[in-house]
Amino acid sequence: MGIDYKAEIERLKQELPVTVVAHYYQRDEVFEMADITGDSLELARKCKADENPWVVFCGVGFMGQSVKVIAPEKRVLMPKIACCAMARMIDGSYFDDSIDYMVKHGIEKENILPITYINSDATVKAKVGEMGGMVCTSSNAFKIIEKGLESGKKILFVPDRCLGQNFAIQMGLKSCVIGEGECDPKEADVICFNGFCSVHQLFTLDDIEFYRNKFPGIKIAVHPECDPKIVAAADFSGSTSQLIKYVSELDPEQKVAVGTEYNLVNRMRKKNTYVLSSTKPECPTMNETTLEDLYNTLKSIEDDQPINEIVVDPHTVKYANLALERMLEIK
Repeated sequence: MGIDYKAEIERLKQELPVTVVAHYYQRDEVFEMADITGDSLELARKCKADENPWVVFCGVGFMGQSVKVIAPEKRVLMPKIACCAMARMIDGSYFDDSIDYMVKHGIEKENILPITYINSDATVKAKVGEMGGMVCTSSNAFKIIEKGLESGKKILFVPDRCLGQNFAIQMGLKSCVIGEGECDPKEADVICFNGFCSVHQLFTLDDIEFYRNKFPGIKIAVHPECDPKIVAAADFSGSTSQLIKYVSELDPEQKVAVGTEYNLVNRMRKKNTYVLSSTKPECPTMNETTLEDLYNTLKSIEDDQPINEIVVDPHTVKYANLALERMLEIK
């Protein structure tokens, strides 16, 4: 007879000084076992406030790193140290190359203010912190960019070009993408790294047209990691938590098609909510974590042989945390 993973996970949670956390994009059976759920920054902040010394984080690698950066005293394990494809698109060397690109195009390094989306490796956050820059989330990017512009410097936005472009459009600013067409940093306010979320690239104008034709009056809500053309054609654009709030406040009879990760959309509400895609927009790495993985990770704590522990060196912790603190200071 096989192991009853749910029962064993519940037992281990009761017996160990551990908190299980899960991002919104996790598969349902894992999500349901978590003590804390939310988006990436919200989870890191809640972990810091939590009293347990152990954290088992069900998500992708940069999220576990964020907990370690914000709360370095915690022991952070991940059932799967899954890779966020967007976060993997930029590392320290690519960041340096982007700075060099701007310098070669006539922008002095001291006149560059980098802002990194939280979906990035801790080493990138640290480089941003060392240059006086900040982290942002999809819910506060407008405010962070606005604050950054007060410095009079050029904004280098990494790694998500769509997020950078969408907020530049919203603010009436000019943007360009390094490596995409003619990108002259002197002529743009926000210079974007050429990264993207593969899940949010799945949504198309044809998908929007299909739902508007099938259900006249339907609302279209999308994440700002979508292409600017998709955001422009939608009725609402917002972060994960903002999308949840928007959909929950709609009249139950109001139909809505949502352009973000499938597991989240599937949990929003059971009636009149559709996924804005002809294919299933699942984040493959978010869906790597299984109940068995979660059980094995908790069991490793019980056996005093912890697995998949997140380790971040002190230099990276110092400067990545600095970039995060600058963001948190902006209300």
